Amino acid sequence: MKSLSKTSLRLALLAAIVVLGAANALAQTPRIQTSQLDALAVKASQTVDVNIDEGLMQIAKNFLSNKDADEAKVKELVNGLKGIYVKSFEFETEGQFSAADLEGIRVQLRNSAWSRIVNVSSKKEGSVEVYLMHSGSQISGLALLAVAAKEITVVNIIGPVDLAKLSELEGQFGIPALDIEQPKAKRKN
Repeated sequence: MKSLSKTSLRLALLAAIVVLGAANALAQTPRIQTSQLDALAVKASQTVDVNIDEGLMQIAKNFLSNKDADEAKVKELVNGLKGIYVKSFEFETEGQFSAADLEGIRVQLRNSAWSRIVNVSSKKEGSVEVYLMHSGSQISGLALLAVAAKEITVVNIIGPVDLAKLSELEGQFGIPALDIEQPKAKRKN
């Protein structure tokens, strides 16, 4: 009888581990892991690596002035964000990276928690993919993957993202120009 209870205990423990592992996989956070790209730094002619977590975000906000209109706007935009993470690599020549180098990023973004909202692909200019993660009706994260022949950029913004104001973060905190068009104001006749 003792061996039966040990076997039952082991099976129950194994089942608990499997269930917890599955629950953990489903509860993905909006933070994209990009460390698999670090090996590309030795091949790159230029790298950008920005890691601003929630604590640093609060410190950065304190340095932005409410008196300067542009700084006040940025301060408002980052309010509530939990992090901004950017990894970018520029290469002197083509062929310094492959699709396999980016597969670890794409696997994370194929999770059902992420929705691809933009997919632009050009043989000449490369591709841009934009993904959103939702928590109910609120956006809890944004991921952007831009790939050109000699450049890779991954942008990951954690927290409530206002898409209408996102373009105003371009050039701030290491976020490159994303060329997001602003909705045009309607003219009154």
